[in-house]
Order: sequence, then structure tokens, then C-alpha cells
Amino acid sequence: MTPERFHKLRDTLARRQPDLTVLMDQVNKIHNFSAIVRSCDAVGVMEAHAVPPEGGVELSHGTSAGAKKWVGIRYHREITGAVDHLRSRGFRVVAANLGDRARDYREVDYTGPIALLVGAELHGVSPEGLAGSDEEVVIPMAGMVQSLNVSVASALILFEAQRQRLAAGLYDQVRIPDGEFASTLFEWAYPRLARMCREAGMPYPPLDEDGEIQGPLPGTVGSRETGSDAST
Repeated sequence: MTPERFHKLRDTLARRQPDLTVLMDQVNKIHNFSAIVRSCDAVGVMEAHAVPPEGGVELSHGTSAGAKKWVGIRYHREITGAVDHLRSRGFRVVAANLGDRARDYREVDYTGPIALLVGAELHGVSPEGLAGSDEEVVIPMAGMVQSLNVSVASALILFEAQRQRLAAGLYDQVRIPDGEFASTLFEWAYPRLARMCREAGMPYPPLDEDGEIQGPLPGTVGSRETGSDAST
């Protein structure tokens, strides 16, 4: 772990937006699922949510470009429970949908806690998901097709959220509690050692300003981790 690498990880984490997320309602194509996670990383989403289709779905490393290392994914069994979970945490659920009540996605205020709900390309958001959403948005189209690919639509809406949040100064302050920030930074910088600490029931040791480990670790000699786990 070089100081330059550590500083990049720390600066990226400092801009994460814990109150912006995406809920994927049975998105069943691997490349769409992976591309959405990549967009989440690009705009600073801390954790995405998914109700997987029957048979599940796995991230494609080529499409996600390693984003799964930086964006947590929480899986839910069914959409009603996922929506209830997010709303219990204070999120407003905004569904991307072509319904009659949908309004232009640019008219929505994304500076508060927002969960963007998107569905599979063929069927869209499920009726249960729509019933639980707070409002619906649509991307206006000037051509013959009605809608965009779900990963493209998700990216457009997420980057509109980023634009609004940048203007509001939400990327200029660390928005993650200190303890969570320190533990996440250690996991990003030293994933293998973080796993070893958890298995041994040990707290993560502190890191200095350049990412040097300042404490003992289970089953290691010295304080540095080497190998591919500590890099991209």
C-alpha cells in the first residue's frame, strides 16, 4: 500500500453519499446489473440494494470494472421487504417508470435520502415495487423508442442526483460517521487483513496518515500487507 494509493482511497471514501442508493428489482441481465453498480461507484453510492431474479445474478467483472470492491450490495428476498427496509431508514423511494404519474426525472430533488428503484428491462419495476414507491420518474424521449436500457437510464438519473448534490456541497464534507469511516477505509486498503481480524475477533488496528498499520495483526509478521489484495 503506497501513500498515494491510500490517499486516493481515503479521498474517495470521503465523498461517498450514504443517503443515495439504488434498489434493483429483479434486474436479470448480468451486464445491466454490473453497469448499474459501476455507475453507483462513479457517483459515490455507498451501498446498493437488489432483489435478485429467480436463479440469482452475479456481477460481471468486465462490465463492473472492479466496482464491486467499492460498492456494497445488500440482497433482499422480495421487493416489499426491501422497500420497507429503505423507508425505515428514512429513504424516499423514487421509481423509474413509464406510468401516468411519472414526472420528468430532472424535476425531483435528489439532495435528501433517495433510493432509485429500477426494474428488469422487459417488465420494469414490479407492481409491488411501484405500490411501495413514493413517486415515479421518467426520462423524456424524443425518438420512436419509449425507454432506455435500464443501466443507461439508471446512470442518467444518478448523475442528475450527483449534479444536484455537487451544487448543494454534499460532496465537500465527510458524511460517514468516524468509526464507520475508519473501518471501511481499513477494509478498502487491506481487505485480506480485515478478513483475518474479523475471523480472529480482533478490532482493526489504526492507520497513520499514509496508511501504515499502527498495531498488531493476527498471524502476521510486521505491520504491512503485501500481495494483490491490497491493490486494484
